[in-house]
Amino acid sequence: MKIFLPVDGSVASLAAVHHAVQLVRGGLKASFVLANVQEPPSLYEVVVAHDPEVLDQVRAQAGADLLRTAEAMLDAAGLSYESEVAGGDPGHALVDLIENYGCHAVVMAARGSSEGSGPLGRVTLALLAHSPVPVTVVRPPQPSEGASA
Repeated sequence: MKIFLPVDGSVASLAAVHHAVQLVRGGLKASFVLANVQEPPSLYEVVVAHDPEVLDQVRAQAGADLLRTAEAMLDAAGLSYESEVAGGDPGHALVDLIENYGCHAVVMAARGSSEGSGPLGRVTLALLAHSPVPVTVVRPPQPSEGASA
């Protein structure tokens, strides 16, 4: 089974990676695809940078940096994975990556680092609506959970 893990570097997305690792420790045989999507540059970035290749390099490096902790988690668990940084609208790009890699399932955070305070973020909602495979949404533990009163 190949599990798709969208990662934005947030604590929530890393909790989803941890959940996926726990599934394998519980007996599931799986490999993983880690993915980060960098949104298109703003008009300001385009005007200031003057060079689309520089913008592409900066975005690729930013995405790779955001994937490092998740990669380290999978390395520490001895699990196989592939990583990709893509560009574009995250909802559409992630669905394309799921299909391109032939993934069988998605494990992701309820919302990412830049998605407000609702229970589900826009990227999660997009994948729930358009993913060609089942999506497991992981809510990270709340600070008060597990604390004694």
